[in-house]
Amino acid sequence: MNKNILETIDQVSKSHPNAVAFDYLGIQNTYQELSTWSGRMATAIKHLNLNKDVPVMVYGGQTFDMLVSFLGVAKSGHAYIPVDAHSSQQRLASIIETANPGLIISIEPFPLETKVPLLRLKELHEIYITSSNDTKKEELALNDNFYILFTSGTTGKPKGVQITHQNLLSFVEWMTQSFNFNRQNVLLQPSFSFDLSVMAIYPTLVCGGTLKVLPKKITDNFMSMFTLLPKLALNSWISTPSLIDICLVDPNFTAEAFPQLDTFLFCGEELSHATAEKLKQRFPLAHVYNTYGPTETTVAVTSVEITTDILKKYSRLPIGYVKSDTSIVIESEHNEKGELIIVGPSVSKGYLNNPEKTTAAFIDLNGHRAYKSGDLGYYSDKLLFYSGRTDFQIKLNGYRIELEEINHYLSQLSLIKQGVVVPKYDNRGKVLQLIGIVSPKQSTDNTLAYTNQIKDALGKLVMPYMIPQRFSFRDKLPLSANGKIDVKTLITEVNGHD
Repeated sequence: MNKNILETIDQVSKSHPNAVAFDYLGIQNTYQELSTWSGRMATAIKHLNLNKDVPVMVYGGQTFDMLVSFLGVAKSGHAYIPVDAHSSQQRLASIIETANPGLIISIEPFPLETKVPLLRLKELHEIYITSSNDTKKEELALNDNFYILFTSGTTGKPKGVQITHQNLLSFVEWMTQSFNFNRQNVLLQPSFSFDLSVMAIYPTLVCGGTLKVLPKKITDNFMSMFTLLPKLALNSWISTPSLIDICLVDPNFTAEAFPQLDTFLFCGEELSHATAEKLKQRFPLAHVYNTYGPTETTVAVTSVEITTDILKKYSRLPIGYVKSDTSIVIESEHNEKGELIIVGPSVSKGYLNNPEKTTAAFIDLNGHRAYKSGDLGYYSDKLLFYSGRTDFQIKLNGYRIELEEINHYLSQLSLIKQGVVVPKYDNRGKVLQLIGIVSPKQSTDNTLAYTNQIKDALGKLVMPYMIPQRFSFRDKLPLSANGKIDVKTLITEVNGHD
């Protein structure tokens, strides 16, 4: 692979122009369309004469126009910010305030009034046809931002993780060397604002494969999903373990129904022994891989194949061997269980326009940039194992959530006096759901109606996956010695009984 992801994808389009790059429910787009349209888009963006370091927000769903926009923005020399169309207006406003984008490409109708120039879908389609494809390409330096992903933040403001061209190259080279993406049909299921989508997008495109989209409107209806999946002719499956748990409910989710599916890659949350064991029973010849990595270190930095021997040996599965250009140091007094410090070329340069958070999380370690992950782990048999978090950050259905962010907005609601959100775990330590524990300002004789009011109010401030599934009402919440709500006690109570 060349040392330039954009050039490599364009080379694929030259050698295989009619190969299908993107398949959305049977609507197919080729590599030639991807290359030509993104090139014309890049020309149009360059004619806007934006400052070099200004990012471009791309707002929408899991469509081909989003992918074209990502490459077009990158070809113009700017970083793109993928933002999901299901984002709250509060989140959109916060991202705009932090990132100060020079342009918003609005694939879906943009719900906010903004002074930032908008490029709408109709105008984008005109660019595909009328704009020239400037052969003079903007050079994307290795240290330039390729994309910026906004994650959950503890103060209610999401943090923009800057991923450079070098960061992405390190990840993509490792992925294509470790796994077979050559002309493969690869599942693309996560939202583009979730970095697990990157695991599918760029390794597939540089190898000439086809991204088979499983959009949210399908995953929201399990029967529709079960019907569609066998028709995708998948070779490789990329998702969180939560999605495969749902698929395993379907008795027809077997190797016989998916004869070409031979590789499963999991990331975004912990893969349980029970899930891996059941999957191996359904797909005995398939390769099942567990991977791990924070967004700040570019998707994933470890992997291990979960074999029958691994299942027999470990009750809690390892998260893998560290990729060759990276090292993970355990920060602990006795070099046993401790915080995972990740060092290597895929470590982000930090959070966009947030020096305080950047300084707190990114450090120099023996002359190399390192990220303090907040994850706890240890080594055994040269394998890395995950053992929890150092703070109140959790994973739910693959989404990384700062509980403090939800609490920040919950405390602002006029409906309640006090409120916190705590995780409910299963017996394997996986988060099953979020539970809101609140002290209401009004009588709660009709708790269902009051719960719906809280959910509706909170839904205007946070992402849908951050809204608690259940609420518990109390006259007052327990306080710690320093006068703060005793969250740890509440977590213990919630998980001590049903």
